[in-house]
Amino acid sequence: MAPATNGMESRKAKHIDVCLTEAVDYQTVSTGLERYRLPYNALTQTSLGTIDISAEFLGVRLAAPVLIGAMTGGAELSGVINRNLAAAAQKLGLGMMLGSQRIMLGDDVASTSFAVRDVAPDALLIGNIGLAQLTDDLVPELIEALDKVGANALAVHTNPLQEAMQHRGDTDFSGSAARLRDITRSIRYPVMLKEVGHGIGAAAAAELVDCPIAAVDVAGAGGTSWARVEQYVRYGEIRYPALAEWGIPTAQALQEVRKALPGVQLVASGGIRTGMDAAKALAMGADAVAVARPLLKPAIESTAAVFDWLQNFIAELQICLHGCGAKNLAALRTLPLYAQTDKWAQKCE
Repeated sequence: MAPATNGMESRKAKHIDVCLTEAVDYQTVSTGLERYRLPYNALTQTSLGTIDISAEFLGVRLAAPVLIGAMTGGAELSGVINRNLAAAAQKLGLGMMLGSQRIMLGDDVASTSFAVRDVAPDALLIGNIGLAQLTDDLVPELIEALDKVGANALAVHTNPLQEAMQHRGDTDFSGSAARLRDITRSIRYPVMLKEVGHGIGAAAAAELVDCPIAAVDVAGAGGTSWARVEQYVRYGEIRYPALAEWGIPTAQALQEVRKALPGVQLVASGGIRTGMDAAKALAMGADAVAVARPLLKPAIESTAAVFDWLQNFIAELQICLHGCGAKNLAALRTLPLYAQTDKWAQKCE
């Protein structure tokens, strides 16, 4: 494969700039998590200091069920961002997803922005490639890239709407489900399928029933809309507002995929902004949650800034378990979660 072009590096840099300066969140669609409440227990029999939120994800033990979501790679600033994120993940015992590694294939310069193992020797590190680019011919280079960064697993991102918004995006997804099945069976890394923020729901999950996928990140609507981001990058404005608001809300996506794939590990991402959001998602059946854009500014600043943000997020998650009487994540998942609109009458299954 030819080295990554300056055009791709420029687009990665523009992604960072747009996410820092423009209104890239969904404007009319929410995660749906606000419609649910955890049961509060005034007679909890737990001690906050002994709440256990450790979890195992993709074969790696985490101190908390939290992943740093895929963000960036290739641009000069990306290296700073990734190393600050990775160092914080190491200190807190969390996992981290890398941004798309497509740009590093055959490009040693771009590869340096993904080199984080030296600052995160023990952290769960998940590599990343686009489903639209995933072919049999690419696999040898992809494995080399995963080996190079010391990845534990591979995330394959499926993003038809984002690609459609990009200038010269990869818009042919025909046959992609079959390619995903084949490569998941042949590659030696556990594979997680993820969206980028428009949601994986029932229709997509049905395609995965016979696929030996290790995990799914539902990446629902309600946080960053990449259809908005790409329109700002391409046009400097939002030309297709309806497309920018299109997606499956995170709570809906999580419930639909959990029902379709009961034995597959799930990540809830897309608008997860607080420890309370995380607690609700975990109670709904997520095995872990992922956070990305809220960490962008801290990651540009320092490892300490990322650490502080995540530490506060995790502390709130622990308080949520304590306040509803759950001593660990297993206990949290046994508790009823009720929809406010039903006056607490309907349990969230």
